[in-house]
Amino acid sequence: MSASTKLSNAVKALCFLASVHPEPKTSTEISGFIGVNASKTRKILSMLVKNNIVESTYGPAGGFVIKKKPDEIHLQEIYCAIEDRKAFHMDVTKNRGEQSNYLNIFFIDLFAEIQIEIEDKMRQISIQSILNKINS
Repeated sequence: MSASTKLSNAVKALCFLASVHPEPKTSTEISGFIGVNASKTRKILSMLVKNNIVESTYGPAGGFVIKKKPDEIHLQEIYCAIEDRKAFHMDVTKNRGEQSNYLNIFFIDLFAEIQIEIEDKMRQISIQSILNKINS
């Protein structure tokens, strides 16, 4: 699953959990809402639990609940929770020669700047702001 797909599915799940808070929802209910199979949904939810964004409750009325207020959860935090590497990952170990090294430095610098811009933008977007846009 690509980073953008995982991020999109995580955001959909969090928006759903925020809209039904404090009622817990099962991974099956969440996956039905976001349109992704339950196995993939559980993997995403597991990462969100591990990063203290979502909480898992047990028992007959158990499920997943959002752990923070929607205005405290930003896309950057979600992205970092579900991804193990940056949006722009470049393997420079296979390139050889002076020109290749120069191009590597050029692209690494370019992608670093773009990555910073993306991260800054993602820090400005909260689950609450997404819910506000959906509901307007």
